[in-house]
Amino acid sequence: MAETDHDLLHAKLNAETARLHWSELQPHYARGAVIKVAADLDLVVVAVCMARDDKEAIEGWLAGGGLVRADDADAQDWEKRNPVLWAVVVAPWVLVQERSAG
Repeated sequence: MAETDHDLLHAKLNAETARLHWSELQPHYARGAVIKVAADLDLVVVAVCMARDDKEAIEGWLAGGGLVRADDADAQDWEKRNPVLWAVVVAPWVLVQERSAG
């Protein structure tokens, strides 16, 4: 992918990020499509790598725990706290990241 294509994809996905409450993400969780992105990773960079099917980067994050499928414990925690999560769709996945306020 040419650098300009990469930049365009990055800009597109960055523009598509949104802050969502857990209640808005529940339907996506119910279909098994919510992937948690560790707070120390750049949500948009991860989304770009997933959109480009960058297997090396994705496998590294999966192995290191930087990417994990949301599970029932996450859902219960989010249900209790109803935090605002940053989210971006890279079909069929919804990538979410909880960030501290500020």
